[in-house]
Amino acid sequence: MFEKCLPPIYWDGDAVAILDQRVLPHQEKILLCSKPQQVITAIKNMSIRGAPAVGVAGALALALGARDLQAADTQTFRRKFVRLCEQVKNARPTGNNLGWAVEKVYSVLLENPGADVPELQTLIRRKADAILAEDVRDNVAIGKWGKEVIPRGARVLTYCNAGALATADYGTAVGVIRAAYADDPTVEVYACETRPFLQGARLTAYELQCAGIPVTLITDNAAGSLMQQGKIDVVVVGADRIASNGDTANKIGTYTVAVLARTHNIPFYVAAPRSTIDPSLADGSGIPIEQRDPREVTHLFGRPVAPKDIKALNPAFDVTPSKYITGIITEVGVLQKPFKQSIRKALEA
Repeated sequence: MFEKCLPPIYWDGDAVAILDQRVLPHQEKILLCSKPQQVITAIKNMSIRGAPAVGVAGALALALGARDLQAADTQTFRRKFVRLCEQVKNARPTGNNLGWAVEKVYSVLLENPGADVPELQTLIRRKADAILAEDVRDNVAIGKWGKEVIPRGARVLTYCNAGALATADYGTAVGVIRAAYADDPTVEVYACETRPFLQGARLTAYELQCAGIPVTLITDNAAGSLMQQGKIDVVVVGADRIASNGDTANKIGTYTVAVLARTHNIPFYVAAPRSTIDPSLADGSGIPIEQRDPREVTHLFGRPVAPKDIKALNPAFDVTPSKYITGIITEVGVLQKPFKQSIRKALEA
């Protein structure tokens, strides 16, 4: 096991360095991306994943692209940059942070109509760097707010990976756990394995071990039994997109955990920055659900685990209705029901 977890994304000279999450925890492999298409590929193949991290990756991809765009005049640069924005935005559909980050970077063009190409390139890079730094600050703030909802000595269940690897650093749901553990080292964690990509087994367990936080790995279908035995006190998960009424898209299986938590009267919290909130959606029915390669279900690390030619379904996300959510932990506070009002106020803050 490595002594210190590497950050998932950062600048290495003029290249974007991405920690390849497909080979963790057994290998720490860095992908150096000098072109935006390389970052887009890393997003699509899940070398980098987690909604906030993907948003940061999208912003840095645009900075790379802006730097190398061949344009004789500002109008040509703007036209080409708009096309690049569309390519980055479409890399993955469900997480809101990617589109949010692209819009933030694109706003540089709108806010600087008289800027020449070198000025725009500088401003785009500056905006991308600000998005990266802001994500880390927001995650630390989420941890500070979130630790207040974790009881002393709590046994915390988390699902998928919403740690440093899913963000620019520190993490959202795991950030809450880190902050709680720093105040109370009796906190323990149960991490679900999270089939089929095993983000919990490979990534969350890896991160928590690096941080020295006690963690027990469980199969996804063991969560209900642990709750029934009174061994879980609170659930904290991340999010990929949150509708204006609080309905939340997260890794497939989150909905099941939320229903189980409600059945056993266990608080269920979502931790996410405000950039995950999509105010254009009235509820979760409008959240696009990414359908991934069925081979992720029928194969494990390239080896078949199911009969040949079996039909498989592989939705990457599900939507948890807001009625199952106790609170939404953001960088500006823990949002309570009714979520429509608290979300609106949070976005205005």
